[in-house]
Formats: sequence, C-alpha cells, structure tokens
Amino acid sequence: MPADQPTVLVVEDEEAQREVLSYNLEAEGFRVARAGNGEEALLLVEEENPDIIVLDWMLPKTSGIEVCRQLKTRPETRNVPVIMLSARSEEMDRVRGLETGADDYVVKPYSVVELMARVRAQLRRTRPAAAGLRLEYEDIVLDSETHRVTRDGASLKLGPTEFRLLSTFMEKPGRVWSREQLLDRVWGRDIYVDTRTVDVHIGRLRKALCQHGGSDPLRTVRGAGYALG
Repeated sequence: MPADQPTVLVVEDEEAQREVLSYNLEAEGFRVARAGNGEEALLLVEEENPDIIVLDWMLPKTSGIEVCRQLKTRPETRNVPVIMLSARSEEMDRVRGLETGADDYVVKPYSVVELMARVRAQLRRTRPAAAGLRLEYEDIVLDSETHRVTRDGASLKLGPTEFRLLSTFMEKPGRVWSREQLLDRVWGRDIYVDTRTVDVHIGRLRKALCQHGGSDPLRTVRGAGYALG
C-alpha cells in the first residue's frame, strides 16, 4: 500500500464490528489503526496521526463523546474529521454529537457501503489528493488521478517520491511540515529512512518545480521543517 494512503482510526469496543469495519476500509485501500476504548484511542491519535476517525459513542473508560471533545479542543487534532457511530437515534443525541465537534453522525445499525461513502466524502475535504482530486496552488496544478503536474501550463517531470511530497504540501499550503511528519506521510511508518533523505528529495522537488523557470515556492523554516508558500 502506498505510504501516502490515508490512515483511518477505528474506535469500537465490539471486536466483531471493529474487524468488519477494518476489513472493509482496508479493502477500500485505507491504512487502518484500531482501538477498543477511549483511552487507547487518544494514545493512538498521537502515535498514528490519523487522517480521519470513525468513533463509537459508547466506549469503556472514556466515552466517544469525551474523546471527540478532547480532540476538537486540541490545535493539532481540531481539523481531523470524526464520524460518530451510535445506537442513539434521537434528534437530541445527534445534535449533541455534532455540537461536540463530530463532522458526521451515523446511527447503528448502519450500511457499511454508506459508511465507506461517508469516509470518502470527509477525505475529499481534508485529503483531496488521496481522493483523486485536482489541486491548484498559484501556477502549479497537480492532478492526482493522472499523476500529472504542470506549472504555468508546462508539464513537470517528478519522481514518485517528489510527487507525494508535492501532494502533501499542496493539500495544506502554508502549513509547516517537520521532517518526521513528512517521513510518516510520504515514506510510511514501517520503513526506516534517515531524516536527511527528506532534505535530498526536497532539493529534487525544488529543482523539478523550477525546471521551466519561476521562483521556488517551497519555504525552509529553520528548526521546524518545510512549507509551500
């Protein structure tokens, strides 16, 4: 599976439901992390840096509502989409879940096919490149479906690693990415790569972006990492 595939954190205390969800998400091409209670979920969020969280309301130790509340008050996780799962179907329960910060609310029993569609819909908003969408930043256009990049109309030649780096930057212009964060997103957590490798590929990306002229759109932030713009 490509290193830049989105990671979904599934938080469900019922093992059978957790495995069914995980199986279907992996079949859709997602990387899946699993948690069986609220405390484990909060720890995994820090370790896995998921792109989206599917969160059950009724959890042991720390409830899903409390997990959601904590995630939405932290600057580093505030924008991670949360899909709340619950057997509570009353309007006030839906309202409470959404007002706590959940981005979507799905009532049990649910259709797995519909839930997969809701996951993809949330990711189109937060990870457009992974969803196969076209990204634009100033005069740079990246088509993640055809793997083509142009600048001011001219086609650019990028290697696969440079393409994934550019996708990451273009999804969130202005955000400063540390070398460690770029390693996790572009190379994956299961591969050991020295952080200096990031610098090498950033240099290649800069060269590729300027191969037909134009200023360097990448910014080095001393002691922090790199950003686009």
